[in-house]
Amino acid sequence: MKDLLSLLKGIKEKRKLILELSKADFKKRFVGSYFGVVWMFIQPMVTIAIYAFIFGEHGMKNAPPVPGASYVIWLAPGIIPWFYFSEILNTGTNCLQEYHYLVKKVVFEVEHLPLIKLISCFMVHACFLAIMLGLYLVSGRAPKLMWLQILYYSFAASMLGLAITYFTSAVQVFFKDMAQIVSICLQFGMWLTPIMYDEAIFTSRAAWLSVVFKLNPFYYIAAGYRDSMLTGNWFFERPTMTVYFWAATLVLLVLGLKMFKRMRPHFSDVL
Repeated sequence: MKDLLSLLKGIKEKRKLILELSKADFKKRFVGSYFGVVWMFIQPMVTIAIYAFIFGEHGMKNAPPVPGASYVIWLAPGIIPWFYFSEILNTGTNCLQEYHYLVKKVVFEVEHLPLIKLISCFMVHACFLAIMLGLYLVSGRAPKLMWLQILYYSFAASMLGLAITYFTSAVQVFFKDMAQIVSICLQFGMWLTPIMYDEAIFTSRAAWLSVVFKLNPFYYIAAGYRDSMLTGNWFFERPTMTVYFWAATLVLLVLGLKMFKRMRPHFSDVL
């Protein structure tokens, strides 16, 4: 907890620098690219289109569990936070190597680099949230107060991603294969979380699988986005899952920071 409190204090003191570096990181992604920021949306939108074609009305006709919702409307609030979470881990894992010149500066607090990557990723995520809201409006759904809850679940996804990134980024400095391991785990994680399919397909045959699904912290986030956009449930209506998620995230964050702090003195030597 001491490491966590120290991190929060440092963020408060250096908040302007962190924000400026995050903006610079966001802009740097598209330097030299002809289409620039457009590329940020192409792959995710193509992915959504493929899944919608395969599992939706024109493919396997996987009916959403929410009455009156098309497959795309049901898929969007599940897969968009996954894109965000994946981006945090993929970019955050390599942040120390990418900003090695800052790691070697004694005056710079290296603990802020994963946070800088997170904020940069959130700028992209905010654009996708706007697209999702537009999709819902075009489909004829009236705005609801419940939609604001998306900000809470975005914060939850941010904290979970940051907690894991502190561990993976520290290990990546010494074990270069960590980025590949993270990429593979994310591929498995996407299918182990009921994002593209209705979990009832499995839980109706084996009820205990419901517990297995919910042990995955990201289940809380995907379910929460759909609660906010489709079913109209508040986060406090899932008290057990809320407590479990934040307890697990806090433990991961404390352990990740501890690992990061322990390895930090050796970062500059290896990089």
